[in-house]
Parts: sequence; structure tokens; C-alpha cells
Amino acid sequence: MYKFITDPRQIEKKSMEIIKEIIGGMLGERAFPPEAEAVIKRIVHTTADPAYVSATYFSPEAFTAARAAIQQQGCRIVCDTRMIEAGINKALLTSCGGEIACFVDDGEVAAQAAAEGITRSMAAMRRAVRLFPEGIYVIGNAPTALFELLRLAEGDLAHPALVIGVPVGFVGAAESKEALLQTKLPAITVQGHRGGSTVAVAIVNALLKLYAQGEGA
Repeated sequence: MYKFITDPRQIEKKSMEIIKEIIGGMLGERAFPPEAEAVIKRIVHTTADPAYVSATYFSPEAFTAARAAIQQQGCRIVCDTRMIEAGINKALLTSCGGEIACFVDDGEVAAQAAAEGITRSMAAMRRAVRLFPEGIYVIGNAPTALFELLRLAEGDLAHPALVIGVPVGFVGAAESKEALLQTKLPAITVQGHRGGSTVAVAIVNALLKLYAQGEGA
């Protein structure tokens, strides 16, 4: 019978050792800020896909903005799926006074979406921006949510502290992330069709580990 590791800490330690060996040379090929390695390792740990090394993009202000937002008391993270909400490390977020908001399954949002012929994700972004215009916005599923957030930001209705825009899929995902790259918003994204809620969670948790505990300060 195959002998396997049962200690969760040792499993993660071994995983990170393997990931470091696999992507070490790939990381060296790009001029990443120091914090980027921690984020990318967490993404690869989550997906088992080293291609994220070359696909992940960080705007010049991404880490400065992330640190400032996370370490500001009352940090609000707005996400487009309950899956993201469930996966975020609540202990770390609570330690810095942060909270999570997700409106995609709200009754009023659903009614607005039906009345206007738009996606619930778009309606959810409109409500979120009215309540938390300067939050950290985390989009891992719906390209329409990212497109709508960018439209609201362009109209000076939203001023997100950081956009983690990694919607997944073949209809609008790559295009929405390309649109994000054309803005001046502090952002972390994954170019192309890759992404998803699990990738979004990996990025948020890596940032929380860096800054909620003060390791990246």
C-alpha cells in the first residue's frame, strides 16, 4: 500500500518544496516584486498548474495598494461568488478588522437583474459599489462582473483599492481581464481563459498572510 503523509503541515511544506523546484527557473525569467512569488506559489499550489507563472500579472501598485487596504481597519472585501467568500481565511481577515460582502444571491439584486435584462453579477456589482466604492474587489467567476466594475470605475462611481480580476471561461473572460489591464487600477489578474474562484481565493489568502500578519510590512 502507498505510504502517504498525514500531517497537514508537512503536506503543505512538501508541496511548497516541490512547487519551488518546479517554478524556480520560471520565476527568475520575470522581474517580479518579492511578494509576487508568495502569491504565485499559492496559485500553483491550488491549481497544480505552473503555467500561472507566466500568465499572472501584477500592476506596479498592486502590492502597495493591497498592504494599505488590508492593514486599514475595516477593510472590506467584495467578491462575486459565495465560493470565494467561503474560501477566504476568516481568521486572518478578522485579525485586521476586515469583512466580506457578496450580493450575488440577494433578492433585490436578482429582481434588478431580471427587470433590466442583465446578469445578477452585474447587478451585484452596482449594489456593492454603492455601499463600498473603495473596497477590495475580488472577481473569480463572472466576466460581466468585472466589465461592470470597470464601467463604474470609469464613470467615477467606484474607486476600488485593489481589483483581483480572475474570471474564468471562454466567453468574455480573457477580454474582461484585458480591459482591466488597460486601466490604471491597482490589479492582479491572470491573462487568458484561466482563473476561477479557487484562484481568486488563493490570491486573497496569500495577500492576507503577507499583510494581515505584518510579514510584508
